[in-house]
Amino acid sequence: MRRLVYRKSERRRGGEAGEPRVKLHITKGDRVRVMTGEDAGTEGTVLRVLPKVGRVVVEGVNMVTKHRRPGPNDEGGIIHFPAPIDASNVMLLDPKTNEPTRVRRKKDKDGTVERLSVKSGQPIPRNR
Repeated sequence: MRRLVYRKSERRRGGEAGEPRVKLHITKGDRVRVMTGEDAGTEGTVLRVLPKVGRVVVEGVNMVTKHRRPGPNDEGGIIHFPAPIDASNVMLLDPKTNEPTRVRRKKDKDGTVERLSVKSGQPIPRNR
């Protein structure tokens, strides 16, 4: 009789351990517009970037409600907060025209990577 081997769950928080991170065109602090889904057309600031799963949290988008039970140290109640959405559903806003644009990467001579707007050709500064 063969021994049973129990595997760890493949659905772990943050992706599989050996999985590579997704290279995203968006960083924390960028102004983006949601292109698809329930909140299409909404603009907001990126609050968090989750590169392991390829998702972003945008201010005021995909708001969810959680009912929290009161504990000994905190007060309970209804909490509203933004949940992550897929990074492919948002587009970066061009700093010059404030319209959605695709992003190109350009490597400078000193090795730093600069993001460029496809529509205007203007560099997009990183907000850290």
